[in-house]
Amino acid sequence: MSNKEFSKGLLVGLLTGAAVGSIIALLYAPKSGKELRRDIKEKTNEIISETEKNYEELKKKSAQIVNEGKEKASELIIEAKNKADKLLQEAEKIIAEAKEKAIKEKERIASAVKAGVDTYKEKA
Repeated sequence: MSNKEFSKGLLVGLLTGAAVGSIIALLYAPKSGKELRRDIKEKTNEIISETEKNYEELKKKSAQIVNEGKEKASELIIEAKNKADKLLQEAEKIIAEAKEKAIKEKERIASAVKAGVDTYKEKA
C-alpha cells in the first residue's frame, strides 16, 4: 500500500469515525426531538465544513507536489540535454581528430607510393 493510499484511507477513517461518534453521542443525549435534529444538523454541517477544509488543504498540497515534480523533471531534462550536448561535442572532436589522422595517413601512404613508383621508374 502506498503512502498516498494509506493517508487517504486514514483521513476517510477519521472522518467516518468522527461522524459516527458524533451522531451516537447525540442520540444518547437526553434531548427533545427538535433539539436532537438541530444538534445532528449542526454536527453534520461541522463535519462537512471540516471535510471541505481538509479537502482544500489536500488539494493545495497535491498541487504543490505536482509543481515540485514538474520543476524537478524540468531540471533533469535540462541536465540531460547539457550532458548530451557535451557528449556530442566530445564525439565531434574525436571524429575531427580521426579525420585529421586519416588525412595525414593518406598523405603519408600517397608519398610512400609515389616514392616507390619514382624508385621503380629510376631502376627500370
